[in-house]
Amino acid sequence: MEPPLAVYSSITELIGDTPIVDVSQLSPNPRVRLLAKLEGSNPAGSVKDRIALKMIDEAEADGTLAPGRTVIEPSSGNTGIAMAMICQLRGYPIKIVLPENVSIERRQLLEVFGAEIILSPGAEGSNGAVRRAQALAEEHPEWVFLYQYGNEANPRAHYDATGPEILRDVPDITHFVAGLGTSGTLMGVGTYLKENKPEVQVLAVEPPAGELVEGLRNLEDGYIPPVFEKWGGFELLDGKRIVRPRESLEWTRRLVTETGVFAGISSGAALAGAAKVAERIDEGTIVFIVCDGGWKYLSTGAYTDDLDAAEARAESIIYF
Repeated sequence: MEPPLAVYSSITELIGDTPIVDVSQLSPNPRVRLLAKLEGSNPAGSVKDRIALKMIDEAEADGTLAPGRTVIEPSSGNTGIAMAMICQLRGYPIKIVLPENVSIERRQLLEVFGAEIILSPGAEGSNGAVRRAQALAEEHPEWVFLYQYGNEANPRAHYDATGPEILRDVPDITHFVAGLGTSGTLMGVGTYLKENKPEVQVLAVEPPAGELVEGLRNLEDGYIPPVFEKWGGFELLDGKRIVRPRESLEWTRRLVTETGVFAGISSGAALAGAAKVAERIDEGTIVFIVCDGGWKYLSTGAYTDDLDAAEARAESIIYF
């Protein structure tokens, strides 16, 4: 007789412990394995489930977040969706400052989870949303501003769980590649890996300065996340790989057509960066982060439209 399936007391208990799948058929080097960590399997659909739960748990524990308090947070999507899910479960009203040019699915999911959406100018991207949220938080000190870009719970969520999961499942890892957004994933996972296997190389994927790749940022564009500086990002990273919007789309499409992994556009960027790393080394095992699934981006045509049209649209839509 098979053992009974576990029954979980809350959906939040399903956050983390995500699977890793071998996608080495996409590797440009037959001696380099490419392994994808599928963060889209988290219950709210992305890697940001991890930090949302950690930030809210810690804010409750230290008394920052108490019954009846309203939460405000800037987000281009995934963190806001994860926070809204948890806040709805726990009874906290939440306001998400969102760039006006995100995909329609992102707004819909925020509404499903009960968030109030405050729009910021699309041309200002995620940095504009951050500035608007900061200003509103100063005007309303009674609101709780957890601020994912500066909250220690962000990298710590990855140091405590994502990093240990990767080393447990892939003890022969040689390189870790992830997109640079809030930088929490890179800082937390990278620090853990370096402490436990110092020879592992940690590399960031970022777009060229001034160009949009959904959810990613270039540090030269004028905003360096506080957690990046606090966790010694410049010393931790072994390098960066620049990935353009068209490459992100091309590799996102290859990921789904050649491996069946239906992922968001930033995952294609991470894969493109991992492939660039694979080209430059003799052999190794690269783990990269698949941040979320592709479901929230279907309306953008990123998977099925003419590639030129999809690339042009990438300049005006924040996908991640």
